[in-house]
Amino acid sequence: MISDLEGNLQVSMYQSFEVVEVMGLENTAKGTYFDEDVEESGSGAEGGQGRRKRLFSKELRCMMYGFGDDQNPYTESVDILEDLVIEFITEMTHKAMSIGRPGRVQVEDIVFLIRKDPRKFARVKDLLTMNEELKRARKAFDEANYGS
Repeated sequence: MISDLEGNLQVSMYQSFEVVEVMGLENTAKGTYFDEDVEESGSGAEGGQGRRKRLFSKELRCMMYGFGDDQNPYTESVDILEDLVIEFITEMTHKAMSIGRPGRVQVEDIVFLIRKDPRKFARVKDLLTMNEELKRARKAFDEANYGS
């Protein structure tokens, strides 16, 4: 089952790695990311210089509202949360690329990294199972409409 879903997670992790490259985080060491971000945003926040594009702001605002925050949370709160998300994606991508086949992220690598965290492991397992069920349903739907 996991090997069937490998392609989807590879695409997702590849997109995450592209986010890391776009953000210029591929060579940052742990702990230095926030220091650099403070320097960037402090240098020209008025004119927008030094500010990087926020990639997950809309989704994070919706998630924060869904978890009980205000409908329009403070921009600073969303920015901090996005920094944490980017850092997590960066670290997981780097770790996943260092195990297994170097330079390539596979589903098994992600599962291996989160195996000791029961909540994350259960969530990934549920998502992989749901993805497989959706694939089967789409295939059956396409066969019913276009096949035979």
